[in-house]
Amino acid sequence: MPANPPLYAYIHGQFTPLDQAFLHISDLAIQRGYGVFDFFKVHAGEPLFLNAYLDRFYRSAQLLELAVPLERAALAGVIEQLIQRNNLPLSGIKMVLTGGYSANGYEPGVPNLLLTEQPLALPTPEQVATGIKLITHDYVREVPPAKTINYATGIRLLKQIKAKGADDVLYHHQGVVTEAPRANFFIVKHDNTVLTPDTDVLAGITRHNLLALSAPPFRIAEGRVTLAEMYQAKEAFLTSTTKRVLPVVQIDDFVLGTGRPGPVTLALLQALLDLEAQEQG
Repeated sequence: MPANPPLYAYIHGQFTPLDQAFLHISDLAIQRGYGVFDFFKVHAGEPLFLNAYLDRFYRSAQLLELAVPLERAALAGVIEQLIQRNNLPLSGIKMVLTGGYSANGYEPGVPNLLLTEQPLALPTPEQVATGIKLITHDYVREVPPAKTINYATGIRLLKQIKAKGADDVLYHHQGVVTEAPRANFFIVKHDNTVLTPDTDVLAGITRHNLLALSAPPFRIAEGRVTLAEMYQAKEAFLTSTTKRVLPVVQIDDFVLGTGRPGPVTLALLQALLDLEAQEQG
């Protein structure tokens, strides 16, 4: 069988074979973990909800006082060229903006912009049918509105998550629920109201798409969610670019509802799939 064709990345203002794309060790992303990123899905050559992801990328950069070296239209053009070069049927593109090469290992330099594209795996039908388990941890990310590259806490907790037979961790602060490391969180109350935390969270694009549904099958709102309310919820789920709407059936020692993905969660997953299909044209 023929080998897979090499993938390309965009770095230092040009397209480079992925296995030749490097940063110097003086970059603040390496020295101090300073930078921002964003990630979006590409289906059949079309980036989904690209404008929303670009909005958030530039906003994250502004919050960390990093200048994106390309204007928005130029960056969109680079994305289009990268998609054409790699020609992947289903993929994810990651845009990373680093603190740049630092003369003293602390002060930012000229930011480095890099884009990579890789094949994308979405939740399996089995995962959707059975749901996942979460554990909780008291933690708030620095600069919650920005999508930074600092995932130290989530990565550090991986062994604990695995030891407890869970799939991911859900953050809270003093009993008020916020988000997962790579996803937003929703609960379904017993009156079928759907609620997502509104403070100290990243404004997820999938989260936004659910909140903005023109004809939602259920009432969806932002608000305060406590651990006590969460443990008593009828259903719960995570949302993200890669997870879409992923049912949560257990949190810590509390089984939610029937312990199976519920009808509200599955209806919202279908609503999101319909929205994605509209976006693909």
